Amino acid sequence: MHGFLSRDGIDPSEFRSIARDQLKTYPNVTVDLVEVTRIRATDATFEFQTSSGRPQRARKILLATGVFDELPALRGIDPLFGVSVHPCPYCDGWEMQDRRIAVYGRGERGVEMARAMTAWVSALTLCTDGDRRLETAQLAELQANGIAVNTGKIVTLVAEGAQLQAIRFAEGPDLQCDALFFDTPCRPQSKLAAELGCRTDRAGAIECGEYEASSTPGVFVAGNILKDVQLSIVAAAEGAKAAFGINRALTREDFARRASEH
Repeated sequence: MHGFLSRDGIDPSEFRSIARDQLKTYPNVTVDLVEVTRIRATDATFEFQTSSGRPQRARKILLATGVFDELPALRGIDPLFGVSVHPCPYCDGWEMQDRRIAVYGRGERGVEMARAMTAWVSALTLCTDGDRRLETAQLAELQANGIAVNTGKIVTLVAEGAQLQAIRFAEGPDLQCDALFFDTPCRPQSKLAAELGCRTDRAGAIECGEYEASSTPGVFVAGNILKDVQLSIVAAAEGAKAAFGINRALTREDFARRASEH
């Protein structure tokens, strides 16, 4: 993980371990490592089913299910992902400064990623994997910024272990490089938000209002499913805002209930 103050460079599994250890301080918090397979809204609560088969109820729901990064269909990419192949210039760009970097993307997506990487890298090549639809103005801007463009069809990624060494094309010489940054679409990891009726925008991001409340009453959201700035520290902040909203809603409901009973 990068860009998270006090935790820069930490392994995500270690980060989760620290977080869960700190949760042990709170006796009313439990961690259940099971998949939620279904959530159904009832009159005043939610009923949810898990992979353990035991139905449970909740008054509020926080969805932080994240998204899948769609890896480019390139031979040899899987073992490199997260080590020398990355989807986010702001998560891993600084660590790659002044290295030989290739960018994978087609059309505007490729141009956007190449432009972002110029903040840290001068030796850049945009690989379009056979797509030649770049506009004349885009090509001129890339050239003016010292970005080479290779429109050749990619055959495979050449690596040693998890370290990328080169990109091999159907024609022409290999492109020697130390890392590859790509820009491809991502998709939600879970269908729960859609099943709960949470409203989304045209890009598929869940729309939310005050304190990360979704359009479905009682359902709050945080993290990359909002498709805001997709950084771990931003997701954590969204989670904190949602927690505030959930706590406030529960406190107000209990306060009103006790008043009415009295």
